[in-house]
Amino acid sequence: MKTASEQLDMLLPGAAQVISPEDLRRKLEKGRPLRVKLGVDPTAPDLHFGHAIALSKLRQFQDFGHVAVLIIGDFTSMIGDPTGRSTTRPPLSREEILANARTYQEQAFKVLDRKRLEVLSNGDWFGKMTFAEVIKLSGAVSISQMMQRRDFRERLQSGSDIRHHETLYPIMQGWDSVMMRADVELGGTDQLFNILVGRDLQKDQGQEPQVAMLLPILEGLDGVQKMSKSLGNHVGLAEPASEIFGKTMSISDDLMWKWFVLLLGKSEADLSALKAGHPMDAKKSLAESLAARFQGTEAARKAREDFEKKFSKRDAASTDLPELKTGGKPSWIALDLVMAAGVISSRSEARRLIQQGGVELDGAKLQDPQAAVTPKTGTVLKIGKKHFFRLMG
Repeated sequence: MKTASEQLDMLLPGAAQVISPEDLRRKLEKGRPLRVKLGVDPTAPDLHFGHAIALSKLRQFQDFGHVAVLIIGDFTSMIGDPTGRSTTRPPLSREEILANARTYQEQAFKVLDRKRLEVLSNGDWFGKMTFAEVIKLSGAVSISQMMQRRDFRERLQSGSDIRHHETLYPIMQGWDSVMMRADVELGGTDQLFNILVGRDLQKDQGQEPQVAMLLPILEGLDGVQKMSKSLGNHVGLAEPASEIFGKTMSISDDLMWKWFVLLLGKSEADLSALKAGHPMDAKKSLAESLAARFQGTEAARKAREDFEKKFSKRDAASTDLPELKTGGKPSWIALDLVMAAGVISSRSEARRLIQQGGVELDGAKLQDPQAAVTPKTGTVLKIGKKHFFRLMG
């Protein structure tokens, strides 16, 4: 095992906040493997790039010889983390939670070494607790402490309900740390309150409090909101290489540089070298690297080749594309033709896309939504950056 200083030099970069680096150094200097916790709630079937940041940091700890512990929140998922939520999460059935948990484990192995990983389910301890034990545990945190959470305060101020079971979530997450005797807990910056509750509960139980290692929040494809499956701005770890590549190519240049740092660990020197070239080349490099990381080098190479053939080289004429039936109509209104493709949700959105030059027919931009067009069989309709159709009568 490397020295404490050598490990800190690798572990601290990429973390937004550590409480505290001195405590982490003291733990590392003991020379024993630390128990490093990452909790995930299987509230959806897939892990995405946002999860990959914490998984990658957990893998770093594994590589230094520490014990990675993945907590599957099969019981906390029954509540759902209220962090950042303006409303109560809809409940999931037990069957949905268990099905999601199975896919989480398999997808986590895309980053983690399964031979050096403990996977625990918090249902193993919460499922055995009596109601008296739940009452005793609930007394560990006061309502005034809970109201320090910004999301709870904002919900009260807006007149939205806070259900009592939601206030149990931080306590349950904290108790996970007690049960597995965590030395370090990883989480996004929005998890600070929950992880600090764990530290307090560990102190109450006579344990040495865990180090809180908070990691940056990854913005999703929109470049604004936290990556989330429910918001539709995510890239799943299990998605095909072509989807990973295509979605990555759709992000803004500003977000691209953040992804280089957060997902690939690039340094400032690396970014300077990348910025010296063309942004499109840099984005292709990012997309291929991410596709390779989660789906393999060959699949990533093929995804880039296909993308360049369709998008960069504009060689759509020789590419297999989904067909759009025109019904043999000799003339269409441009707006109606775009809507017929079924990839734009509203006519107003389609109208804006046409006016902004985002629609092409046989390589020519359609800029008037009401223009009459003649869709010849075999020609290619391009809608936005990602959608191509071959027109058929």
